[in-house]
Order: sequence, then C-alpha cells, then structure tokens
Amino acid sequence: MLSEWLKRFSVVFALLLFFFVPVRAQLPADLWLQPVASGLSSPLAARHAGDGSGRLFVVEQAGVIRIWDGAQMLPTPFLDISSIVNCCGERGLLGLAFHPDYANNGYFYVNYTNAQGDTVVARYQVSAGDANQADPASASIVLTVDQDFSNHNGGNILFGPDGYLYIGMGDGGSFGDPCDRAQTLDPVNLDNSGSCAPDGNFGGNPDSRALLGKMLRIDVDNPGVNTDGTCAEGVNYGIPGDNPFEASNDSRCSEVWAWGLRNPWRWSFDRQTGDIFIGDVGQNTVEEISFQPASSSGGEHYGWSCMEGDQVYDSGRCLPGVTLTAPILTETHAGGNCAITGGYRYRGPITAINGLYFYGDVCSGRIWYASENGGVWSRQEWVHGESALQFSLGSFGEDEAGNVYVISLGGSVFRIQRGDLIFAHGFE
Repeated sequence: MLSEWLKRFSVVFALLLFFFVPVRAQLPADLWLQPVASGLSSPLAARHAGDGSGRLFVVEQAGVIRIWDGAQMLPTPFLDISSIVNCCGERGLLGLAFHPDYANNGYFYVNYTNAQGDTVVARYQVSAGDANQADPASASIVLTVDQDFSNHNGGNILFGPDGYLYIGMGDGGSFGDPCDRAQTLDPVNLDNSGSCAPDGNFGGNPDSRALLGKMLRIDVDNPGVNTDGTCAEGVNYGIPGDNPFEASNDSRCSEVWAWGLRNPWRWSFDRQTGDIFIGDVGQNTVEEISFQPASSSGGEHYGWSCMEGDQVYDSGRCLPGVTLTAPILTETHAGGNCAITGGYRYRGPITAINGLYFYGDVCSGRIWYASENGGVWSRQEWVHGESALQFSLGSFGEDEAGNVYVISLGGSVFRIQRGDLIFAHGFE
C-alpha cells in the first residue's frame, strides 16, 4: 500500500508539471538591487517594528541588532546579547519578531542558541527613554528547546496575522534526521538512544525535542492557557485553542502547527493574504518551498524525512495514513545550489512585481522570482548582476512599506528597487 501511495504521489505531481504550462511573469528591465547599508557583520535578517517609524532592524549572527533609520546605520546597537549567544556556523542570533502592538508595549522577541547550543526564544522590551535602545535587562525566556546537534536550528520567528507567534524549528541536525524528530509528535515516542539522548545540562523540558522539525504556534499574550499538552516549559506562553493537536486525547505536542520539516531556515507570511511560504533546506539533492494557505487549520506534514522535496528520501520513514503536502517549488543542487533561503511575496510600492515571490540560494547567490497561475507555481531566475551577493546570500527582509530586501552574509543589505542603473553601485 505504501509503495502504491508513493507512486500516486509522484505521478500526480509529474502530471501537474507536464500538462500545465503556466504564464511566466517578467520583471521590469530597470529593476535592480539598490545598496542601502554595508559594513555589517554576518547579517541574517531584517525586520520592521510596525510602529510607523520606517526603521529597519538588522540582525547580526553574533548577537547584535542594529537599526537602519532610512538614511544611515545607527552607530549604537539596538540590542547586544552577544555575551549569551553561541555563534557561529548554523548557530547564533537567528530570528527577530516585533509584537503586533509594539508601538504601545515595546515588546520584541528573539531566537538564539545559548551557551549549551540549545534554542531560546526570549522577549525583550524597548527602553523607556530611547526608541533606538532596547533594555538588555528586560529579558524574559518564553521557551527553550533541547537541540541534538549543532546544525539545523531553523531560527526564524514571526507573528502571524492572527496575532500568534510562529517559530520555525529544524530537525535537530546531523544527517538524515537520525533521531526522527521531524515526524515525532508525541514525546513518548522520542528516540533517547546514543547521540539522541537528552542533554544532561539542559535546564528545560527534555520533551521539547519533540518540537524539532516543526512549525510552532504559540500565544504570548495569554500565558498558561491550554498548556496541559505542552512539550516545552508552557509557562510564559499559551496554546491557541485551534492548534491542531491542542485538543487531542494523547500527549502530542500542543505547540505544533505543522510538521515534517528539515530546516525551515527562512519563511514568511504574505502580508496581503496571510499565506505562509516556507523555505526548507534539503539534504543531498532537492531544496523546496512549501506553502500553507491562510485558510489552513494547521497539521500539514511537509514530507521530511519520507520525502526530500518532491523525491523519495527514505521510504521506511513514510508514515501510513499520513497525507503529505507537496512543495510548490523545488530547486536541485545543479550549478552550485546547496541551501535554499525563503524570501517574501512582494507587496510593496512597485506595482509591476506585486504578487511575485522572491527567494534564493545561499551557496550560488541565485535569486528566483515565482508566480502562481491556476494553483501552479513557476519560477525564473533573476540575473541581478550584483557580484557582491555571489556565494554570500543569506536572507531576505521586508520593511513597513512592503519593500523587499536582500541580505548578503558579506555585510551588505540591498533593496529591490526600480530606477536609473547609473546609481547602482553607490550607497544612499
């Protein structure tokens, strides 16, 4: 039965690609990457606070958040927690999310790996006297997750249009998900053998390893609500009542919103529709962009480690009776590709590219743009011509106006812009 299911999955996916020829979008000829900031140290993310200030907050991997105010990078960091951040490789300060009511409460959230190499999501608050300075003493730990290995930490966090905090967790690392974390929903079934054993130095709940390889969805405004089935601390957050496993009669982790993920390094919400685009890094062969519509009630299984993208990875890991959600886009490792980084669906001031989804690859520096027609997505490469991005593309960002930014690990931030190319190599 399992082999027949896999055949049907492959055939349906192939038929969709073969019989549907989507209309490919074209980029304006004068679209370019406008440099807006440089001199940064391994920037990984760029966020806005939603407070009307127009500022862009840039995350540096070592544990620093800096502010670009629209004209310059401010010399004093917004927050510096480098003394408690374990960097680098795939560790560090990996994510930043501003509370939807940040303009009033000043709360923002970070995701970092601590000295033991475990994931920490913590809340901080802006200082009372300076909007460009956070209060480093305001830290409140939201949750911690015990990591098996040093890689596949995920790290991206964002608030959804529903006001809940979403947290992308990698599968715990190593190669091929040896502990089968991406498909373990119930801590009772955790592999505790060998290198999969809980960390004796971990101060949180060892059941948190069942949160690896998942997308989490928690309520930071109502701590302690619906927390009977939590697999992390369950103290400084609550569980939305409509989470897919919240009302289950077993001990499956109630924080989980979706599962079957390998390393959702970068993902985003479509600010217009609420849909989620997930860039999930592949193993040997296939990188993928997965999709969750805003209408979803959660619970999607995105395939890992039964599938790697649209190809079977380990048929022995395929769970009977579990429906898999196929990716909307895949990339192979041809031409130097190695690790996908999800981007944003453009909803900014350039109407000609409204609705296009931009994403890229860390190793090759390639950037693609994708469009949807009749439920099928197609993509084209954007030959942007900015050599500084080659082999150093790390992430994408979005500002309050919907502009999309491309972030180079080499230390620069670029904005997707239209205009005269004569200024393409000068900073604002």
